[in-house]
Amino acid sequence: MNDATEKQVSKVPQVTLLFWALKILATTLGETGGDAVSMSMDLGYLAATVIFTVIFVAAAGAQISARRFNPYLYWTTIIATTTVGTTLADFADRSLGIGYAGGVVLLITLLVGSFALWYRTLGTVSVDSVSSPKAEMFYWLTIMLSQTLGTALGDWTADSADLGYTGAAMVFGALLAIVAAAYLWTSISRTLLFWAAFVLTRPLGAVVGDFLDKPVASGGLALSRYTATAVLLVAIAGCLVVFRQEAATESH
Repeated sequence: MNDATEKQVSKVPQVTLLFWALKILATTLGETGGDAVSMSMDLGYLAATVIFTVIFVAAAGAQISARRFNPYLYWTTIIATTTVGTTLADFADRSLGIGYAGGVVLLITLLVGSFALWYRTLGTVSVDSVSSPKAEMFYWLTIMLSQTLGTALGDWTADSADLGYTGAAMVFGALLAIVAAAYLWTSISRTLLFWAAFVLTRPLGAVVGDFLDKPVASGGLALSRYTATAVLLVAIAGCLVVFRQEAATESH
């Protein structure tokens, strides 16, 4: 394979049931891991955000520099986006005092802006087109913003809407089921449905993570954040070892 052809090989995985299972596990891990650093370690949201931002930039840089799809590197980068998304959303919502509603509006604006700039620059936001460094930079920026938005949405639904963690999980689970039905039985843009599902899996993971580690009095199970994070990490690693992931279809 020559260099010109290699540049066309996608470095993101095929979107299968395994992809979505790993995404939900990763987003749940992002919530418990982010809370472990910001709350259990008592570092605060700002310090935790700085730490996870450094990890995210390093992981994304390695992913973009890689010549081929590597599932371990890819999911490490996804986990990095979920942890920084957790602490960044908490910092915006709570430390900056703009509240859940303000955080959601701000993040929706940033996410839409990222999509618009990506589309204007490359003419598509399809995952199948992510085969160049420029496309990957837009891809990872958009993912990071979607993870942050998802955290804010999950917290807003569970807390401000007074649905609790299980109620919020049911809401986002139902919305994901609607997206899946639209994928199976309509001709709605697959790119639109992918990103809708990608955004919605984050608040689902966020509320499930909160359900695992928040106090019983707040509607959670009060499990150790460290234990929950470790178990989720082992589950993700186990899936990657047992199940083979292929790169998405090459772009031409």
